Amino acid sequence: MTTREAWIPLLSGEAAAPEGEPELHARPGQLQMAQAVAQVLAQGGVLVVEAGTGVGKTYAYLLPALLSGQRVLISTATRNLQDQLFLRDIPGLLRRLGLHRRVAQLKGRGSYLCLHRAGQARREGHFLNLAELRQLAWVERWAVATRSGDLAEIPDLDEGGRLIPLITSTQDNCLGRRCGQWAACHVNEARRQALAAEVVVVNHHLFFADQQVREAGVAELLPSMQTVIFDEAHRLNDIAVQFLGRQWSTGAVRRLASQVLEVGMGEARGFQPWPDLVTLLERRLRELEALVGRALTGGREGRLPWSVGAPEGVDAPAWSAAVQRLLAVLQRVRQGLECTQDGAPGLRPLAERARLLHDELASFQEDAPPGLLRSLELGRMGLRCLQAPLTMADALAVTMGRDTGSGPQSWVFTSATLGLDEQLGWFMAQSGLQGKAATLRVPSPFDHRRQAALHVPSLSLDAQEPDHGLAVATWAGEPIRRLGGRTLVLATSLRALGQLAAGLQRELAGSGIEVLVQGRGSRRALLERFRQGAGADAPCVLIASGAFWEGIDVPGPALQLLIIDKLPFPPPDDPVVQARSRDLARQGQRPFETFVLPETAMSLRQGAGRLIRSMEDLGVLVIADERLVARSYGQTLLQALPPMPMLEGHEAFMEALARLQALTRASTTGPTS
Repeated sequence: MTTREAWIPLLSGEAAAPEGEPELHARPGQLQMAQAVAQVLAQGGVLVVEAGTGVGKTYAYLLPALLSGQRVLISTATRNLQDQLFLRDIPGLLRRLGLHRRVAQLKGRGSYLCLHRAGQARREGHFLNLAELRQLAWVERWAVATRSGDLAEIPDLDEGGRLIPLITSTQDNCLGRRCGQWAACHVNEARRQALAAEVVVVNHHLFFADQQVREAGVAELLPSMQTVIFDEAHRLNDIAVQFLGRQWSTGAVRRLASQVLEVGMGEARGFQPWPDLVTLLERRLRELEALVGRALTGGREGRLPWSVGAPEGVDAPAWSAAVQRLLAVLQRVRQGLECTQDGAPGLRPLAERARLLHDELASFQEDAPPGLLRSLELGRMGLRCLQAPLTMADALAVTMGRDTGSGPQSWVFTSATLGLDEQLGWFMAQSGLQGKAATLRVPSPFDHRRQAALHVPSLSLDAQEPDHGLAVATWAGEPIRRLGGRTLVLATSLRALGQLAAGLQRELAGSGIEVLVQGRGSRRALLERFRQGAGADAPCVLIASGAFWEGIDVPGPALQLLIIDKLPFPPPDDPVVQARSRDLARQGQRPFETFVLPETAMSLRQGAGRLIRSMEDLGVLVIADERLVARSYGQTLLQALPPMPMLEGHEAFMEALARLQALTRASTTGPTS
């Protein structure tokens, strides 16, 4: 049987499903996409596909890829999808096809348990609180049985907690072959399996980070691959620019300081005042972070533009003086390490890292070259200086140019949101693939005109008012009670998230509807609880931001009302937005029309795509921002959404909810005799 003969019956619904496997339903769009992917795999080249929600793009690229016999690298934006592909989708398709392919997944170091550091964390357990000690005990029990060492196997592990950095390694603190656990290292084993596999699943973060640091992994793997497929390609540019160019962080200096103290006291005690040097280094780091914190209104997290001199809003003379003091301490640390390294070999790599960190910080004292984005970020992990290109276009061209003679011959980029036009101009511009790639746009098979409706409410506050989130919460109480929960509220900022959470907890008090809030529990636990809201005895509403705008799938009656607090315009004070806008203006283009509006449209489409996830779903989309219907640009944003009828006025909206409630009740109770 030829490759095409094998996968067409599967996608057309003609082939019977093996026992225990779900049936596949015929989807013409999926078949169209699969044919396009099969063609580029056979002939080589580049294909960019926008596949609307419900097309089934995952199977549309997996089936031709698995049957091609080629070595394939698949990259995703999220580790959730990476796990789904590796653990569910690929094994399921291989069983259907009766094929055997060696499949592996590869993640960054921070995803795998480091046996050496886990033992170290137990020995130094007095630094952990009681909850963290309990988590460490769970990890230790799991570590005995796990084969992969992938921490994702522990669903309740706090991904943002203090424990994770203590039980995982970085390129900086990995002991390499000097480690007593080298032979059993989970990172090494994952890389060995990836190098031997025919299909490897990675994520965008690892793909671009590894291209930069050249750590054994993707960079070593890529030349042997024949095909590269990027799923969730709409995230590619944002992730790529994080790793392109240069960066310096207080976190990296702190990791150096920790190892200087550990190795210095272990191998060269008394040769240098290691504790005093590390204490002084920490003092200078805090001084720099406090200076930036004052510019960010009392030390809150945020990002500042930075092109010349000091970051915007930071006192320039104070910044320069603080950096010079830090550079002086880094130089002292470096000199101390170099003076002692002959008698303590473990200090030699630390001396080189101290030099690199010193020189990297010194380079940020010079003005940023034109055409590059420079910014300063203060977050939970400290301060980060970043200098990177505005788009991934040049770096992607270099990566894809390696296919001469060997390496990938076929490249596929796919997502549900890649552009506002047939040419997918939004993605093509940032990727630099204009004129170099074939494009395909496959619309969603869902009948949004029948399955969904759109409502834009009139609120007491304009969307640009600071307390708009509270106004949305006050308005939303009634419809959420009417539906008995079944509502996802997507916030465009953390400030709005807090207002919506506080407001809805007040509005829904005594209703029996539980208010779930992002950050109060793991993402997985929140989604599992939200899906339970389909039952009448477990009503709930979920308020979320950020990652919940995409990649979550809640089909069925658990989600029938989706509220977006306002249009997701990129923040005008964001350094990326400012730099991209300046660059476009220099080219004679209008930044709002060519950059800001398309970015907003793509985000809005991603968020709206959470509502209808199957042919049976019914729901109402609320966008609580009257600019959508009052401003001239609103038509562009409306065209980015699936076509659905508009509910004019509050009465029409509430009637639609009543019909939705009646249909849900009828479908759950069934016919009466």
